[in-house]
Amino acid sequence: MQPFKTHRGLVATLDRANVDTDQIIPKQFLKSIARTGFGEHLFHDWRYLPDGTPNPDFELNAPRFRGASILVTRHNFGCGSSREHAVWAIQQDGFRAVIAPRFAEIFRTNSQKNGLLTVELAEAEVEEIVQMAGRYPGLEATVDLEHQRVVLHLPEEIAFHFEIDPGIKTRLTHGLDEIGLTFKHESAITKFEHQHNPQWFGS
Repeated sequence: MQPFKTHRGLVATLDRANVDTDQIIPKQFLKSIARTGFGEHLFHDWRYLPDGTPNPDFELNAPRFRGASILVTRHNFGCGSSREHAVWAIQQDGFRAVIAPRFAEIFRTNSQKNGLLTVELAEAEVEEIVQMAGRYPGLEATVDLEHQRVVLHLPEEIAFHFEIDPGIKTRLTHGLDEIGLTFKHESAITKFEHQHNPQWFGS
């Protein structure tokens, strides 16, 4: 899992609440047994017209958001089913962090397991970022996990503090998924196995 410490990137805004996982990655794209190839289908039903061409009315198709890596959206992002593919699609489309007032719990957990940083800010703070992104095309921000800050790079910088569970912060900054966490205790596990199950080791 790729560590997350500090990331600076272009801000894109998805000004919609209650975006569920079927909107993030529709069910018809879940048939693959691989964990790749989902990025091009992110927000598919909004992103494309019936003939497969990009929908010019979908906000993330705007040229000013091309190459964005920080997504700012509204309340209850990631609600609906528990599909982990939603996180994979967001990451594979180039996003490293998502900012919202609140995330659906399962989506937030899946994000933490896959190295996607979810930042919860107050409604008013998210609104300010949305307004600044509209006022300043090409707005960039830095998401600093170590200091738990989001900084908007404006003529006069604006910063927002966010809270995060210390254990999750450690996992993300070191790029540790659940398997990686287990391997941190490999020597202790091996010692325990030798002491309690010596027949496994021929003694």
